[in-house]
Amino acid sequence: MKSPVTRALFDEIILPVYAPAQFIPVKGRGSRVWDQNGEEYIDFAGGIAVNALGHCHPKLIEALQTQSEKIWHVSNVFTNEPALILAQKLIDNTFADRVFFANSGAEANEAAFKLVRHYAIEKYSPYKTKIIAFYQSFHGRTLFTVSVGGQAKYSDGFGPKPADIIHVPFNDLDAVKAVIDDHTCAVVLEPVQGEGGLTSATPQFLSGLRELCDQFNALLVFDEVQCGMGRTGSLFTYQQYGITPDILTSAKALGGGFPISAMLTTHEVASVMHPGVHGTTYGGNPLACAVGSAAFDIINSPEVLAGINHRRSIFIEELEKINAKFNIFREYRGKGLLLGAELHTPWHGKARDFLNSATENKVMILNAGPNVLRFTPSLIISDVDIREGMARFSKAVEKVVIN
Repeated sequence: MKSPVTRALFDEIILPVYAPAQFIPVKGRGSRVWDQNGEEYIDFAGGIAVNALGHCHPKLIEALQTQSEKIWHVSNVFTNEPALILAQKLIDNTFADRVFFANSGAEANEAAFKLVRHYAIEKYSPYKTKIIAFYQSFHGRTLFTVSVGGQAKYSDGFGPKPADIIHVPFNDLDAVKAVIDDHTCAVVLEPVQGEGGLTSATPQFLSGLRELCDQFNALLVFDEVQCGMGRTGSLFTYQQYGITPDILTSAKALGGGFPISAMLTTHEVASVMHPGVHGTTYGGNPLACAVGSAAFDIINSPEVLAGINHRRSIFIEELEKINAKFNIFREYRGKGLLLGAELHTPWHGKARDFLNSATENKVMILNAGPNVLRFTPSLIISDVDIREGMARFSKAVEKVVIN
């Protein structure tokens, strides 16, 4: 390779759709990351809620190494043991009877959105195709999923969008009642909006949606790509509400860092599908499923799930110390370790400034829109790493506030 591997090389050869930090991570262990120069960072970003068990968890390494010496890929022309094992674990621990594996959250959602329309057309009417979704939602970057997502900044500029998608305000049941009808095939939402600012659905809203979907023979779809797999304190967030969806999508933490996603549904909804209706070459890849199975066993343990809200309380305790000094946070959002800190009005639009300052002070965080700072660390991050990382973040806040 002629060019040195530097951050400047990114700007020369990668499609300019990202604006990554100026350092290049080269090694990670637990919640610590090191760059090319050996500088150490504390990771509160978790690969955007992907690295649920931190970096290079030994059980995941073991699963990957073991499977890598068996079989890597067979396509969907054949099945494989790791895919069946992981699918059975998902079924045994959720409402689902059937699983479809893919490679990303967008692909899982794409499959879900195709399924809801196909189910409604096959069972009811070719005109039952309306999808109701919500402003500030995010469901992926394919043309279908970005159109269902309720943020025009991601969907505009690509020509005609898929039709018959309606957006209404989140947590507004009356708005849903105003647009739902017999032509509606599905209502789609994130129980905790991720990119949209970490707003949690209210129990009344979700129970009302379930009743409306039942009334109009529409399917209820929960996108738990970001909020699922232990992130909010239960295996999946729907389990905290006592509301069961018809379809659920999962990705991000499902593979603990290895790309994999899943769509879960019931026998009834799956009954309209048959070979050839949908598919993917890599979905159910043996390597991905082996790692995902190991991650699932650890995340779905009483020890890990019970510790998530304890860790959240430490984060909020440390954020409150920072707020006592600088008065920058208006409220805390989200659930568990899907944690958002909304900035006070004078700091609106400045979330990226705090993120950049954090990077300079060797702590990795995220934003969720221009007004909310987002923390999605490992679900097993140590108390020591939380407090040290927040001490670094306090210095980052001070730099922004003073400047």
